[in-house]
Amino acid sequence: MHSHTITPPMASPENHLFHLLLILHLLLPFPSSAAAASDLTNLIYKGCANQNFQNPIASENLKSLYTTLVSQSSTTNFYKSTSGGNDQSPISITGLYQCRGDLSNADCNTCVKKLPDTIQKVCNHDTIAARAQLVGCYMRYEVSGFQQVPATELLYKQCGSRHASGSGFDERLESALSLIPKGVSSGKGYYAGAYQSVYVLGQCEGDLGGGECVNCVKSAAEIGRKECESSVSGHIYLQQCYISYTYYPNGVPGAGDDGGAGGGGVETGVTEIEGEGGGGRSNTKKAVAIVLGGIAAMGLAVAFLLVLRSAFKKKKEHYSYGGGKSGY
Repeated sequence: MHSHTITPPMASPENHLFHLLLILHLLLPFPSSAAAASDLTNLIYKGCANQNFQNPIASENLKSLYTTLVSQSSTTNFYKSTSGGNDQSPISITGLYQCRGDLSNADCNTCVKKLPDTIQKVCNHDTIAARAQLVGCYMRYEVSGFQQVPATELLYKQCGSRHASGSGFDERLESALSLIPKGVSSGKGYYAGAYQSVYVLGQCEGDLGGGECVNCVKSAAEIGRKECESSVSGHIYLQQCYISYTYYPNGVPGAGDDGGAGGGGVETGVTEIEGEGGGGRSNTKKAVAIVLGGIAAMGLAVAFLLVLRSAFKKKKEHYSYGGGKSGY
């Protein structure tokens, strides 16, 4: 009998290419995630007091307050604290931050970390009271004794420049806005949902009571109705709550059938402020950028794989499959 040596089948260049493609697919980042994270820190509006601290101790207390607030933002989306107000530092400063209700702890922390630098850039760094609202979070502080405005005081509004065409929009918007008071009362001060192509969002400051929260968002919604009229989007910020709405003629992105109300699966990124009044144009640009970014990344991957394939072919000509060496 003749003895035969059984040689295991060699891995073909095509198999190598498949494995490398799989690895590259796992390693390449998804383009939209980075864009979404950067959108969170876009500035919407700011408020700065005209007076400045007269005591350097107050500035140190403010720095300590910033440190405390930023450190807490990795564990909770709302936190309020006071720095100073003791024998060593009689001047006290109270401040808080709040993140949008749907943000993860990591995204909240990313957003809040931007706020101290943002406030110092848009306000005098020694101002006795300041506030900055980003897309995903806001922070405010004031020295003890600073006069507070009512919870329903209007701070900022943005109405879309485009207007809805056709009949029935006012009734549709009214029904969508009516969901917010109900939603915040059962959603711990936060609600996001959609009704017949209108996306709405509402949130109250973390320590605002249930009844006060409902009244606050009702006031914001009423301002939105009057001030924005038939605009396709509106964003209303009061002292202790805010609401926004955006109308999507082709249906709210991520909202499924969009046959009624509900927050599940709704893309909350549409709450971003757009100067042209509506999320459609902004989201279209984002989608194009994401697609182009994905095509570019895939093109680089394909070019890389073609170079590798050429190298494997050369190795295949040099090495014999029947030998003990592999071309890999």
